[in-house]
Amino acid sequence: SRPPLVLASASPRRRSLLEQIGYAPDVVEPAALDEAVLPGEQPEAHAARLAQAKASAVSARHPGAFILGADTVVACGRRILDKAETEESARRCLALLSGRRHRVYGGVTVIDPEGRAVSRLVRTAVTFKRLSEEEMAAYLAGGEWRGKAGGYAIQGRAAAFVRFVGGSYTNVVGLPVHETYQLLVGLGLPPRPPGAGDS
Repeated sequence: SRPPLVLASASPRRRSLLEQIGYAPDVVEPAALDEAVLPGEQPEAHAARLAQAKASAVSARHPGAFILGADTVVACGRRILDKAETEESARRCLALLSGRRHRVYGGVTVIDPEGRAVSRLVRTAVTFKRLSEEEMAAYLAGGEWRGKAGGYAIQGRAAAFVRFVGGSYTNVVGLPVHETYQLLVGLGLPPRPPGAGDS
């Protein structure tokens, strides 16, 4: 029988991206981790470390399962932008991204039922238009920035601000779908056939 797939994340975006490609998770169990940036830690290293840590933290509770951990980091230069939790923090992020190119780093780790772990790090470049005060205020009033890395959701209204995406679009949404598919298939977990219980 097919081993279960456990998503070590509370993100509804990651879950729906997995469902889209035939990998509806059997269990969703977020890893409760300290996601603070270590002193001197670069954005790529931070994304990779957290993806691995999330998968490892959850794997002990699910022997015999495939575990998927992922993390998304938005960075302007070497500066990591936090997940926006207040309107003020979202405003600071948008002001920094306005008219500039930034990078989104997606770390993905899959642990198979035998305990083997494989990881990928995916980089996407994103360029924002220069935002007016009115655009920023209207976007902030909508609230979709809440809890988002870098203070925006590319699959939401912020799509209107994006002049250029270089690389994986789904990485910016929250999970690099192609690379995740390659990892799962490579470890022996094919997608479910269409109509086989995927919503």
